[in-house]
Amino acid sequence: MKRRHELTEEAWQKIEPLLPQRTTRHGHPALSDREMVNAMLYRAKTGTPWRDLPERYGNWKTVYSRWLRWRDAGVWQRIWEALQAQANDQGRVAWK
Repeated sequence: MKRRHELTEEAWQKIEPLLPQRTTRHGHPALSDREMVNAMLYRAKTGTPWRDLPERYGNWKTVYSRWLRWRDAGVWQRIWEALQAQANDQGRVAWK
């Protein structure tokens, strides 16, 4: 079930290719990148502290750790720039 703060299929298709390639890890199965992004969006949109993320998003420390890694690697900046360029190419950006 899609929730209010989660990515639409269209939005996911735009950002999925911009995320870092996942490496295989041993241990318990990791949440998908989409689940992680949904958790991060939930936090950004609601302003909730990391520790108060709903349990459906998994362990808050895992989400926070991935958010930090992606921030430090410039992933969010690359996503922003790619989406902005795409919108500009489609004439949807007013540069005034």
